[in-house]
Amino acid sequence: MERSACTTLISETPASAIMRGELERGRECYAQRQWADAYESLSRADQATPLAGNDLDLLALAAYLVGRDDEYLATLERAHQTYLDAGEPVRAVRCAFWLGMRLLFRGETGRATGWLARAQRLLERETLECPERGYLLLPVVEQQIDADDCDAAYATAASAAEIGEACGDADLIACARHQQGRIRLQQGQLEQGLALLDEVMVAVTAAELSPLVTGLMYCSVIRACQEVYAFGRAGEWTAALARWCAEQPDMVAFTGVCRVHRAEIMQLHGAWQDALEEAQRARERSQGVDQPAAAAAFYQQAEVHRLRGELAAAEEAYRSAGHWGFDPQPGLALMRMAQGHHDAAAAAIRRSASATTHRLQRARLLPAYVEIMLAVGEMQEARGVCRELEEIAAIFDTDVLHAMAAQARGAIDLAQGDPRAALAPLRRALDVWQLVEAPYEAARVRVLMAMACRSLGDYDAAELELGAARALFEQLGAEPGVARLHALPQGAPPDHRHGLTPRELQVLRLVATGKTNKAIGTELSLSERTIDRHVSNIYTKLDVPSRAAATAYAYAHKLV
Repeated sequence: MERSACTTLISETPASAIMRGELERGRECYAQRQWADAYESLSRADQATPLAGNDLDLLALAAYLVGRDDEYLATLERAHQTYLDAGEPVRAVRCAFWLGMRLLFRGETGRATGWLARAQRLLERETLECPERGYLLLPVVEQQIDADDCDAAYATAASAAEIGEACGDADLIACARHQQGRIRLQQGQLEQGLALLDEVMVAVTAAELSPLVTGLMYCSVIRACQEVYAFGRAGEWTAALARWCAEQPDMVAFTGVCRVHRAEIMQLHGAWQDALEEAQRARERSQGVDQPAAAAAFYQQAEVHRLRGELAAAEEAYRSAGHWGFDPQPGLALMRMAQGHHDAAAAAIRRSASATTHRLQRARLLPAYVEIMLAVGEMQEARGVCRELEEIAAIFDTDVLHAMAAQARGAIDLAQGDPRAALAPLRRALDVWQLVEAPYEAARVRVLMAMACRSLGDYDAAELELGAARALFEQLGAEPGVARLHALPQGAPPDHRHGLTPRELQVLRLVATGKTNKAIGTELSLSERTIDRHVSNIYTKLDVPSRAAATAYAYAHKLV
């Protein structure tokens, strides 16, 4: 007996003993979500003696969570082969599935399809029901969603969920239910879709899911809520995601995208400096690890810089976002308009809209599209874009989408010389922006309402709206917004029987100084074509034939 014990001890020295100690420590660190320590210990154990399949699974996930994506894939491949060698093909299928899904997320479609096909072929040899059959339905659902076959996709996801329930696999159930929720949102069935996503998040926040699926569900559900402008839910789940990430300080995966979501919410609520800093942290966390998140962070920084009038910094950030695969529209087009490059802005927004078919993705572009078309004097095109936005709002029926459409409608009514019609939709939009605590959008609507009130002769109401807008712009640090207010004519004109709109009166005053239409357009950040239209309206309303006559009228009636 003594010789046997000594032989055992000798056989475990040094590699086996090292492996056993590091393996135990790695498993313990994994259980405690100390991902960096788990990765290091499991790696050392693996170097001493190659790990078995179960422990390779742990090593792979630890590698993924600390941002070692290539090692994650390589370790999963090893686990796959180890399970095959051990006669456990179903476990090998699970590895092949996650390999395929990760490669799909990375855009490596060929390798991804190969691994998923291998998983399917291996599973066809098995007769017993297992959750892996449900997992392999998940990429089928995504293909059906991409093909816009929502009914088939929903049915396939339901089948996956049923398999998950029969096998007691919480991860599979959550993945399938989340797909069902996204499908219902895409179909415009918001109440049902959000309820399904809420059900998933109950499992997520109750810590019922694996770390990988927990992170994936957080990111996908938050993105889905933002796509339908369910900002309340998006904020709620983003706060929960931030807490989850904070509990695992050495986790790299998911933390970058979490910070991007936080930056988006900060920007919406007017905490622009905080949003800028959070986006910077997202970039630093994601660089070289999660490039889509880094690109989205660049875009968020660009947006804040644009709104604050820091156009050089915005230009650089938009270009970086585009370089890393994030479409910099509509922000870049709006910046071009702010720079006075109206033709470039119009070309950019038209190109982006023509390349976008998904309704909710188009909704993100359409308010800027309307704004730019009004600036370049394309009234008919603006009206068509606004109608589309109203149709999308009717389908998805969220307050924010209705507010976006109402704001566009009010701006068009005002530009068409119907300020009375403009006030009702603008008021509806303001109510929503105040409800969701979006101060910048509220300020922009208040400016439009002030212009409408002035056109109707209600100068007291106009000054109240302008004062509120000015306070919001100054509080936000929105220098371009403040500058636009200063460019507006101040107070009530001595004689407002001329019937000119505030913008036409502003143009008339500049005409009276001898400026050309091109120079006026540059000063007001409007296209020359728009100024031409305003000048023509001025001639008609004042019943004058020329610029000289209009100037004489302005001086005679004390309009300058």
